[in-house]
Amino acid sequence: MKPPIILINYKAYENSYGEKAIEISKKIEKISKNYGIPIIISVPATMIYKLSQEVELIIYAQHVDSVRHGAHTGSILPEMIKDSGAKGSLLNHSEKKIRLDEIHEALTRMKNLGLESVVCIDSYELVHPLALLKPDAILIEPPELIGSGRAVSKERPEVITKAVDEVKKVPGVYLLAGAGITTGEDVYKAIQLGADGIGVASAVMKAENPEKVVEDFVANAIKAIDKRQ
Repeated sequence: MKPPIILINYKAYENSYGEKAIEISKKIEKISKNYGIPIIISVPATMIYKLSQEVELIIYAQHVDSVRHGAHTGSILPEMIKDSGAKGSLLNHSEKKIRLDEIHEALTRMKNLGLESVVCIDSYELVHPLALLKPDAILIEPPELIGSGRAVSKERPEVITKAVDEVKKVPGVYLLAGAGITTGEDVYKAIQLGADGIGVASAVMKAENPEKVVEDFVANAIKAIDKRQ
């Protein structure tokens, strides 16, 4: 994982699975290769294996459970996503909250398996305590802005700057900003505020031309990182 980090969460939209998911993933892969920037796609568990065979993108699960092998019907274990071809997973998304002890256990298991992790949080006060658990990255997303089209980098820039201050206390953990990011300008500003990258979903998955949106995000992310260095 290296900035600029672009993470696209497919969620459970109509184009997050099946042939539509393969089609959009191939378009994202083309952009990733053209710009030389790895892109993470966080996909439904049912699509991990299929997409790992179809594209050379970094594939994440959207969630893993902290339970171990046994009688846990419906659970998705870290071992399962690795076997399917995933390189990591989101944890604690606002739409899939889990307890702190579950985050800790899942992170420990994922590290032992060589899987990457991005822990989602909704306030900068949680950045430092969660960073102490040493995920690869923390994604901060004020829930009221998720899917709103009102970017956190514009509406609440202080959330990013305060989160940056907190994550700096724990070396080796990246900070991603998300919620409402819609344009390349939103991405550029988030990185200029100190984020190492961004997390997006609806801006790509609900776009008429997702390829154009992703390319705009990537180009502005690269420009922002270059200017910051």
